[in-house]
Amino acid sequence: MVPGKQQRRAGHALIKADRATIVDVARLAGVSRQTVSRAINDKGEIDPATKERVLEAVRSLDYRPSRHARGLRQAGSVTLGLVLSDLANPYFPEVAAGVLEVAKPQGWNVTVCESRNAAEEEREALDLLSGQADAIVGYFDGADDELARYASGLPMVLLERAPDQTRFGSVGIDFATGMRQGMAHLVERGHRRIGMLDCALPGVHSPRGAYFLAEARAHGLPVGPDWLTHCDGHSVAGGEHAIEQLLKRHPDVTAVVGFNDLVAIGGMRAARRRGLRVPDDIAVLGFDGLALGELVEPALSTLCIDKRQVGRLAVEQITQMLQGREPAVGEGAWVVPELIVRAST
Repeated sequence: MVPGKQQRRAGHALIKADRATIVDVARLAGVSRQTVSRAINDKGEIDPATKERVLEAVRSLDYRPSRHARGLRQAGSVTLGLVLSDLANPYFPEVAAGVLEVAKPQGWNVTVCESRNAAEEEREALDLLSGQADAIVGYFDGADDELARYASGLPMVLLERAPDQTRFGSVGIDFATGMRQGMAHLVERGHRRIGMLDCALPGVHSPRGAYFLAEARAHGLPVGPDWLTHCDGHSVAGGEHAIEQLLKRHPDVTAVVGFNDLVAIGGMRAARRRGLRVPDDIAVLGFDGLALGELVEPALSTLCIDKRQVGRLAVEQITQMLQGREPAVGEGAWVVPELIVRAST
């Protein structure tokens, strides 16, 4: 192993931290990126001494060109990297199903990695896929510059990232319209003391939380930031803990919006253990549209996201990129949530 390179494990594969890029090789060899590419691909139009200098820089930096950079992609042999946050959350397999629905008929292979909502895992997944995939789709929290550095210039589509928040392709969720539908529904049912079980960390911008507060203001509700309670995890357990904290702070709350359906189901379970009736004493609204919401008692009202459509739209953008039709900066696709009213509200 090259001195100073620290190896770490992502899934079953060992990958290297701080992986060199073609820019690093070009800088060390004192040549352009195009010259590095010609040397690596053994093109004839390069001086032998220059080629040797480039290859020495490659060896010195332990540079590993990606499949994309090496030009190894053949027709019908595309490998798509898919990075999902949490494979145990039933939301993400539905997104993956949408990806496969479009990728498989084209003969593409799909490699799946899990980031577990951790920055380190996210970087490791990108580093791994940069050597195996021709394009990447996924959920990422990192800034564009960091993603570009680890993805080695591969075509990328970011999921649930608004087009004006990235220079990559994107599929955004219209949280504003979704929350507008959900809050209007709760207000129409007579609720004014509405809380939210939010999964964003304190001090971190939460689109769902921000739109929740905006709608509370629009309806003139006596609700402020302290009506948002942080969930420790995007899970049933996270929702159970969060609603306990919310009820301690605001025992007069009559309705809650969950960050997602799992959190909402957890909130509903904990409320019922306290002896509260759903929806008579407290209404509960989810934000996902999981099939699981139909199976709980009472059935969960939710703002349903077409998760398969999220995956389908992402692969359609990647297809355009691989065909040389790069989406314009700031352009992306949108999925609009749909209010589904069930017994919990």
